[in-house]
Amino acid sequence: MVARTVHRHVEVDGVKVFYRESEPARDDAPVLLLLHGFPSASHQFRRLIDVLGARYRLIAPDYPGFGHTEAPADFDYRFDRLADITEGFVERLGLTRFVMYVFDFGAPVGFRLATRHPEWIAGLVVQNGNAYEEGLSDGARDFIALRPEVEGAEETIRGLLTLEGTRGQYEGGTSRSELVAPDGWTLDQHFLDVPGRKEAQVALAFDYHSNVELYGEWHEWLRKHSPATLITWGSNDPFFPEPGAHAYLRDVPQAELHVFETGHFALEEKLPEIAPLIAGFLDRVWPS
Repeated sequence: MVARTVHRHVEVDGVKVFYRESEPARDDAPVLLLLHGFPSASHQFRRLIDVLGARYRLIAPDYPGFGHTEAPADFDYRFDRLADITEGFVERLGLTRFVMYVFDFGAPVGFRLATRHPEWIAGLVVQNGNAYEEGLSDGARDFIALRPEVEGAEETIRGLLTLEGTRGQYEGGTSRSELVAPDGWTLDQHFLDVPGRKEAQVALAFDYHSNVELYGEWHEWLRKHSPATLITWGSNDPFFPEPGAHAYLRDVPQAELHVFETGHFALEEKLPEIAPLIAGFLDRVWPS
């Protein structure tokens, strides 16, 4: 059964947040909040929503600076602010309990939500959403170390914001690149090329170190609340290598871990394998 998906905007603190939401057959269906990564937006979950959205309520917002969301010209692009807007979005939709899917940028946004509102989190699906030092590749560490005052730092960041850089994030590390549709990186690049969007991404790149500084707080939250956790990880991710997946087991040893021979955007190549895992997880952790 294919899901019916609606596309809406909601106003949060001056930001016009775009989101996709499936309309499941049951009013009491489990809720899965999908938090996207860089340089993408909620469209990265379109196929997952089609597959699972008839059984579960899947909700995927675009952050400020991404996708169809419209932010004021003076918006302060920091991860704290992305989390503020996402928190307000959750409150505007009246969500009080959900499983949270965190991927890439979705991890720092999502873990900020979790530490602010642990009562919201019914479970975690972690897909290449890093929260550990060992989950940072050498290239990722070099990137995080960039600072605005360092000569050439902004040019290095902007080098990732090209079509070649965007496409490489989708195809890098895959086993069969022909399974990765070009639509994703093409749409991502369209949004990156919107006036003001590259400046937003540069600002967020310079703020990424703030996430690493919060790793200890997130680990403490995981240990204290011991959320039901499903980890699906592309082992060939050039940014967040496989040790980052196994590191979660220190703090949530009961987590279910699955590693796939693919890259950063694991759903692009491994949706047929990952979607049933998510469905089974939602069925197990959601209250009857």
